Amino acid sequence: MLIYPSRSTVHPVSNEVPEHPCVSPVSNQVFERRLIEKYIAENGTDPMNGQPLSEEQLIDIKVSHPIRPKAPSSTSIPAILKALQDEWDAVMLHSFTLRQQLQTTRQELSHALYQHDAACRVIARLTKEVTAAREALATLKPQAGLVVAQAVASQPHAGGAGEPMEVSEQVGMIPEIIQKRGKTVPEELVRTEDLSKKVPPCFRSFFFRFIASVPGILSLDLCPSDTNKVLTGGADKNVVVFDKKEEQIIATLKGHTKKVTSVIYHPSQSVVFSASPDSTIRVWSVTGGNCVQVVRAHEASVTGLSLHATGDYLLSSSEDQYWAFSDIQTGRVLTKVTDEAAGCALTCAQFHPDGLIFGTGTADSQIKIWDLKERTNVANFPGHIGPVTSIAFSENGYYLATGAQDSSVKLWDLRKLKNFKTITLDNNYEVKSLVFDQSGTYLAVGGTDIRVYICKQWSEVLNFTEHTGVVTGVAFGEHAQFLTSTGMDRSLKFYSL
Repeated sequence: MLIYPSRSTVHPVSNEVPEHPCVSPVSNQVFERRLIEKYIAENGTDPMNGQPLSEEQLIDIKVSHPIRPKAPSSTSIPAILKALQDEWDAVMLHSFTLRQQLQTTRQELSHALYQHDAACRVIARLTKEVTAAREALATLKPQAGLVVAQAVASQPHAGGAGEPMEVSEQVGMIPEIIQKRGKTVPEELVRTEDLSKKVPPCFRSFFFRFIASVPGILSLDLCPSDTNKVLTGGADKNVVVFDKKEEQIIATLKGHTKKVTSVIYHPSQSVVFSASPDSTIRVWSVTGGNCVQVVRAHEASVTGLSLHATGDYLLSSSEDQYWAFSDIQTGRVLTKVTDEAAGCALTCAQFHPDGLIFGTGTADSQIKIWDLKERTNVANFPGHIGPVTSIAFSENGYYLATGAQDSSVKLWDLRKLKNFKTITLDNNYEVKSLVFDQSGTYLAVGGTDIRVYICKQWSEVLNFTEHTGVVTGVAFGEHAQFLTSTGMDRSLKFYSL
């Protein structure tokens, strides 16, 4: 018969609850086997009545491990409060860790969704091109057969009247079909080997000087549809439209109460946009020479301006820590968002070519990528030192170039979300403007001087030092055939590449 002692059974020798209990048949007492074996080895008797006892007579007892009572110090009120506090701290730390993991998972999910969306767009585009090529091929097949049949009919000795000649239907990728697909890089694009040729300075640079009451041209843009039209904004509060071909000013637009820091030329309309520290964004008609809309999206200086791919909406950033998305037709602000966790002024903003995401630079050296539809921050690129001064996306949407007050340009891979190249410039080099050409082959850096880099190799191919002041804006002409720049020396220069 097995005996199950209660948890309160105490060893008569050690006065503790036994861990390995056993029963002596001589005295019917419960002992700790380790202690009773030692006693028997020394005395050979039962410790309770002195009668002879051997180890073989001991009977083991099956018992669950006892729960030792807590020390008396743990049952006091201060000890209980400390235990509760420790438990609360542990729960809060676990909750914080879960929140961090959730945020990381959300960012990874947003990145995965963006990659999936980009892949779907590429697949849709390729499917459309394949369909167009097949339709063109199907259209050309009957024509090719007809031409061959006519040629056969005109030959008197080609065969009998009832003997048709076999014609192959595979006409191949004829030039018309290839032309429909288009080219990734235009044939007219200036070649790298041509840029490396040494030419006299007088053949690659000429400029026009605008004399203003307040020195300095602060912003620059070219009309995408006609790169002969140049748009500038200056410290004299004016927006100026210049015709390079005619070498004359088309329009001078006045209305801002402070300097003009950002300008954009609409790609298909005779409309331009400007932003200023007077906290306003203005929409101008070039032909009418007047302001048609005033967008009041911010309460502080507007630091960045970018036009959406549709040409109907504007993105703006400001020192009030907000970015805004506005309708240019009505002047209405559609959404306005800030990163409350960062609490820092925004210094620049730029749309991605697909218009679904955009980037902003901050005064605390951060580059933030935002999802326009969800209005959420989906990625951050740390690494710069000092306020971010300029950002630019490549036309293929793969790369992002950023500059800050640390005399460097960083290149980021948007597919892998990492910095893959850092171009270290001279000490105290001021990066004021970054721009890719329309094909994404070249990157121009404007600041202390002008430097042109070839993408993928990221090596410098050109350097211009004609400006006597800091370069505030650079832009490529059509097919990178020329480069234009503005600076604090109140000059607009053109460089023939």
